Amino acid sequence: MSVYLSLSAVKKRLFLNRRCRQIDTDLNYAELERATLIGANFNNAKLFRTNLDEANFSCASLDSADIRLASLYKANLSKANLNKADLTEAYLLEADLTMANLTEAILRSARLQKTKLSKANLQGVDLSRMNLTNANLERANLRFSNLIGANLIAANLKRADFTRCESYGWNIENADFTGAIMPDGEIYEPETSDGELYQPETSEKLSQKVISMTRKIIRTDKAPAPVGPYNQAIAATGTMLFVAGQIAIDTRLNDIVYTDDVAKQTEQVMANLEAILTEAGATWLDVVKTTVFLKDMNDFTAVNAVYGKYFDSATAPARACVEVSRLPKDVLVEIDCIAVI
Repeated sequence: MSVYLSLSAVKKRLFLNRRCRQIDTDLNYAELERATLIGANFNNAKLFRTNLDEANFSCASLDSADIRLASLYKANLSKANLNKADLTEAYLLEADLTMANLTEAILRSARLQKTKLSKANLQGVDLSRMNLTNANLERANLRFSNLIGANLIAANLKRADFTRCESYGWNIENADFTGAIMPDGEIYEPETSDGELYQPETSEKLSQKVISMTRKIIRTDKAPAPVGPYNQAIAATGTMLFVAGQIAIDTRLNDIVYTDDVAKQTEQVMANLEAILTEAGATWLDVVKTTVFLKDMNDFTAVNAVYGKYFDSATAPARACVEVSRLPKDVLVEIDCIAVI
């Protein structure tokens, strides 16, 4: 049988101020509506189905707290620490999470419409298929986050950082991306070529700009795991760029360099690939597939060590590596790539 605690009963258990020690009290189902809990330490607290409507948790610490199915309507969680907190199916409609730390927080099926998340830290958080209609995410840190299928209709996304986030299928109708850093690292420019003031664009128009930058990492335990800085597969949409195989030619000399050093040749090959990507307006982040050709497979480790400096293993492109009997000009390594921009 569930036990419901009133605010007065809870206060008898807790000393609610900034010097409050870590709370180990079971507050599941408690009634804390409009409670003032500024700066309190709720690390690891049990707040399952607790009523926290309009409660003031400003600057409070809720690290690893269990807040599943809790009601936080219009609650003040500004500057709160919610690292690793479990907010599964929490009701956060119109809650204030300005400057809150939500790294590694679980927000599965949480209600976030009209929530204030400006300057919040949501790095790496799974927000896939979340309803963030009319949410305020201005200047929020969304680096590496998962926004696949998220509903961002009419959201304020000004100057938010979406670097390397996954955005496939998000709904961004009438969302404001003014000054935002997009998934490929580019800053979104809202003005027209005539310098006219920005008007929120339709989902179709903005998607033409954003989806072209979209890439999704594919992973499955039903196939062998990568043994180097690459991924099993990449799903991407946009303009495809096919870069021809590059070998260790130094354009300043117009000749092959480091004929007996495969690591040095690999560095030159990567420099040549980078020059072509840059000319096309692409970066290493846009590369989705590479093929490495080796004269001797025993050089794999040395080549891999250089190659790995150019890619983050978590987001690296798919790759194939093969040994061939001979390469152009008797080089030791050749690499080509495909990018999506």
